Amino acid sequence: MRFKRLTVAFVMIGFVANAQIITQETDTRDILESMAENLPDDYDMTELIDVLEKYRKYPINLNRTSIEELKTLVFLSPLQIGNFFTHLKENGRLTDVLELQSIDGFDIKTVHNLLPFVTLTNIAEYQQLNFKNIIGTGENDLMMRFAQTLQKQRGYTDLPGNRYLGSPERVQLRYRYQYSSILSAAITLDKDAGEKFIGKPFDFYSGNIALFKLGKLKKLVVGDYTLQFGQGLTLWSGFSFGKGPDVTSVAKKDLGLRPYNSTNEYSFFRGGAATINLFKNIDITPFVSFRNLDASQKLDSEGNLVQSTINQTGLHRTPTEIKNKGVLTQSVFGTTVQYAKNEFAVGAIAYHTHYKNRFITQTAAYDRYSFTGTALTNLGLFYNYTYKNMYLYGEAGKGLGGGFAYINGVLISLSPTVSAALTYRDYAKDYHSFFNQAVSESSEAVNEKGLYAGLNINPNKHWDFSFYGDYFRFPWLKYRVDEPSKGYEVLTQAVYTPSKTFKVLVRFKTEHKQQNTDLDVPINFLDNVKREGYRAEASWQLNNSWHFQNRLEISQYKKGSADREFGYLVYQDVDYSPMFAKLTGNVRFAYFNTPSYNSRIYAYEDDVLYSFAFGMYNGRGFRTYFNLKYSIFKKLNVWARYGLFIYKDVETVGTYLDEIKGNKKSEVKIQLRYQF
Repeated sequence: MRFKRLTVAFVMIGFVANAQIITQETDTRDILESMAENLPDDYDMTELIDVLEKYRKYPINLNRTSIEELKTLVFLSPLQIGNFFTHLKENGRLTDVLELQSIDGFDIKTVHNLLPFVTLTNIAEYQQLNFKNIIGTGENDLMMRFAQTLQKQRGYTDLPGNRYLGSPERVQLRYRYQYSSILSAAITLDKDAGEKFIGKPFDFYSGNIALFKLGKLKKLVVGDYTLQFGQGLTLWSGFSFGKGPDVTSVAKKDLGLRPYNSTNEYSFFRGGAATINLFKNIDITPFVSFRNLDASQKLDSEGNLVQSTINQTGLHRTPTEIKNKGVLTQSVFGTTVQYAKNEFAVGAIAYHTHYKNRFITQTAAYDRYSFTGTALTNLGLFYNYTYKNMYLYGEAGKGLGGGFAYINGVLISLSPTVSAALTYRDYAKDYHSFFNQAVSESSEAVNEKGLYAGLNINPNKHWDFSFYGDYFRFPWLKYRVDEPSKGYEVLTQAVYTPSKTFKVLVRFKTEHKQQNTDLDVPINFLDNVKREGYRAEASWQLNNSWHFQNRLEISQYKKGSADREFGYLVYQDVDYSPMFAKLTGNVRFAYFNTPSYNSRIYAYEDDVLYSFAFGMYNGRGFRTYFNLKYSIFKKLNVWARYGLFIYKDVETVGTYLDEIKGNKKSEVKIQLRYQF
């Protein structure tokens, strides 16, 4: 009871106080939270922080930059990027960074976000490229991380059959070398909880060497890399944003070839790739990849190994997971060609994927049109065009032997304070692509038609309004949906920022879909499923050292004629970060109450550097965590994190092999970073 009163007191204090500055990190957090429901709990998004850390050290030269480079800044929309280059074309080079405020679409918030990452220096990076500088002035970054759930989980007991064969700690080791923005090298090693640490210490190994901006060779990566082109329909690996409060995020910013530095064990290529400037306006990106993937295999009637799906978790803890490790050989080769001149760009994609063993159709009716065979050739065409106050974009793709898919959209600056987004998508039920991350309501862009419309309204520097609606249909069956279905999603949000130290946000989101009834009936029929979320949040800054954030979130869930579920989450965040202090930290106190998994609530949680956490608040109980950072000396930092869930009225936490006896689940994490 005392804890409840303390939590309520914190929240009441927070909602009547002043709040912290709006930063790009907050905007990214909003997008990530909106995607959390569709991401694995341990999805690694290291590349987001990597980009910003890189540009803090080596700012973008705005007078020598490119469209592709500016696309890496997640808070810039494609329309803003187009307006920036139009301004340069019409007015020449910038003489002062603050000149950005005169460009259409660059409000005070955008310019504020940009300042830490840009410069106007005219020093050419390759003027200082030599062996002596590579050895003497390059930067080295070594990071080691340890994490472990403190309670013993069922999988670590001496069970007959399936159990975790390894130890419960998760260990990561990461080394990065960076010379300016033109040369990099990386090695990443990772052991997940439950995997063996004896014999082969790390289960996952990743690395690459990358070179940039060397004459006509714009990029070269040997090792692990990602490819991101067009709108993600034909060829996209690595992390991808989807629908979020900033409606312009629905238009993807393709980054082309990039070195891969995350610990996600599936979404990357392994081999070599390069982006080469053939002519003044034409770039070509050939690539080749060879990998061994995890798959559950069996023998067909002729005694050949076959599989129906690829295992994407990267977990190798149990005898079954170890048996399935690396059994499926994948080879990929292809190229993209891009033409870009002024405000117009167009590109073509062609690549071939081959697997050692054959894919077969699963028995479920909704899998009738899934890919079968050992090889797939994909073709795609994408474009974007900036015309005055409009940015038009789109992509069409086809897997040979399968269906056709396309997406087209436009971003429009209706006035200096109003921007709009409109996107239509149509993905055939038999569209096949193994590297498909286009905007969709489902986990992959297939068997879907949809129309998305959104507005961003910024009437002045104090108010921001966002709205989007997305109507979608699924022409064929889906998992737990035994006939064609439809639905829609609506989000509205208002943000009020009266000063640099105070922000209030309110949001409403509703989603309507259809799903097989839960009733015991001879023939399934579809029930309407309705989810609603309400959020009120205040962020405030007491002084230069103390920052606070408070949130109240409500979730509602209703399916068919069943009773409506009502859940809520309330929390208080406290951050202590004085300038130049050796010790900084933050803490959260939260109380949550949701009747079931259906009414669960996701919330972003602060974590150690290069790590992201999404708390899934499900059931009834308390949540607290704290993070500490201590600077031992300038180049050596250590982080510590402790998180605790306390559930009410339960005898166990978790399910199956992750089950814990009792009502508590806690985790500790320690990270060490040495820069030299």
